[in-house]
Amino acid sequence: MARSPDIVSPVTARRSAGVLLHVSSLDAPHAVGDLGPAAHEFANWCASQGIAWWQMLPIGPVGPGDSPYSSTSSFAGEPLLISLELLAAEGLLPSRAVRAAAAACAKSSKALAARGPLARTDWRVARAVKLPLLAEAARAFESAGGFRSRDYREFAHRERAWLEDWVRFASGRSGDGARHRFMQWAFDAQWRALRQHCRASGVSLLGDIPIFVTLDSADVSASPGLFRLNGRGRPEAVTGCPPDCFSADGQLWGHPHYRWSAHRAQRFRWWVERVSATMRRFDAARIDHFIGFHHAYEIPAGASTARRGTWRPQAGKEVLQSVRRALGTVPLVAEDLGAVTPGVIALREEFGLPGMKLLHHAFGHDGSADLPHHHPRNCVAYTGTHDNDTTVGWWRTLDASAKRRCRTVCGPDVTRAPHRALSRVLMESPAALAILPMQDVLGLDGRARMNLPGSPKGNWRWRLGRDWRAHSAKASPDLGALVRATGRVATPRPA
Repeated sequence: MARSPDIVSPVTARRSAGVLLHVSSLDAPHAVGDLGPAAHEFANWCASQGIAWWQMLPIGPVGPGDSPYSSTSSFAGEPLLISLELLAAEGLLPSRAVRAAAAACAKSSKALAARGPLARTDWRVARAVKLPLLAEAARAFESAGGFRSRDYREFAHRERAWLEDWVRFASGRSGDGARHRFMQWAFDAQWRALRQHCRASGVSLLGDIPIFVTLDSADVSASPGLFRLNGRGRPEAVTGCPPDCFSADGQLWGHPHYRWSAHRAQRFRWWVERVSATMRRFDAARIDHFIGFHHAYEIPAGASTARRGTWRPQAGKEVLQSVRRALGTVPLVAEDLGAVTPGVIALREEFGLPGMKLLHHAFGHDGSADLPHHHPRNCVAYTGTHDNDTTVGWWRTLDASAKRRCRTVCGPDVTRAPHRALSRVLMESPAALAILPMQDVLGLDGRARMNLPGSPKGNWRWRLGRDWRAHSAKASPDLGALVRATGRVATPRPA
């Protein structure tokens, strides 16, 4: 089926700019970023710079290694992203307890109190400090009749497709279903407040849908028949990708593959509900590893690396057709990086989805499709993503020929300030949407890298220091002017 000419993605309908920063990377006071005042302040900063899109990583409960891409639910929110400050403002926690928790977090690690741009998220400390207070808030909510309130009943009805499955899964570990119901309600309430604030400021939220789900998840627990498991409940084959520039052994993700026949029998209801839930939180969403909708790499169960595997066709076209029939044209972005084939391109174009371009991939050889003058209008262009090094770190690792090509395109200033030079070239790109990782706005080196693919430890820990605004003004003093000069400035819209 040819692409319908009237499909115009809301993501690329206007020329605009965005930043990539996960919620956990905000400078909140309790060891991990959250949905409280720091999130609202960051949205204000985006608006002040003319930034139209705030892109985040997946917001589900983090999985092994604190990875948002190995979440234990495709629907639930990560409880540690709940703001204790906002709970105190609602009278569900004593303000003194929240202040004491912040002091305990700052004392636990010097990195958490860093004034520079290289502060660190400490998931261990956040769990130790925040979870007891969230339990206390849940008891206060229940005592006040919160579960009988209209607001809670509306939330439970709206999210009925997944809420009780999540509560059964999560409380099976803790035995406290009321606490898990409360935390999901609190997450939802704080999220809706943040989204309303962003909309009033002219800032749209771009989410992320991981294509696979982890074996130890509420999704698999509730619907094991939708996944290719053997009689013992173990994966018949696992997910990953073959060796590439990120890893000589490939990436062994370890998620189970889908049993497409079962999804087909249910008319892809799980996928429709998943996308629908995402669009209740975001203005658009990126499909992570979009090539997996066309073909996916299957690694034998029990393999220690991803060196041996087989590409198999997938039912992504049927998924997208079902989503369109149920929800209409959904604003999705295809992360079409990796083993892109003509079939992947045809699938993306059939549904009118913007693809992605990375400047970090542009200078390895002459004629690269990622060079800025090759960017199509209907795409989202980046310097790099959460999987890449920062631009400063990337520049330091380039070989001489790649640096020469980069200087030709970006000018001699790239040697002195690569993050500024690539930011300028990115904003000048024909791509309708240009997104900068916040590390590049701040001009940070490889110590601020968010994730090293193939490495199971030490990831998802970078976050903003307390004086990040001053550092931003110094590192990228003309960001707002650049956004305006390249025709990407956002205009506030009514809530």
